Amino acid sequence: MTIFHFRLKALAIALALVAAAGAALLLARPQPIESAVLGADWECTQTAFVLTTCAPRLQQAIPAVETSRKDAIRATRG
Repeated sequence: MTIFHFRLKALAIALALVAAAGAALLLARPQPIESAVLGADWECTQTAFVLTTCAPRLQQAIPAVETSRKDAIRATRG
């Protein structure tokens, strides 16, 4: 009977640890937040309600020349 009680207790502890780890992962996931102080050019995330990090927002790459090479050469010659 004591072996059964020991296994049941070990199983309960294991399930509690798995539940605690799952809750910690959900809370630690970075969440996007709005920062009115920095403006729209910054992107901020908050992790576990404690750590807040901000970085400049990445913008889409805009091609420097949108014309063909022949048009660009003609435009530079007088």
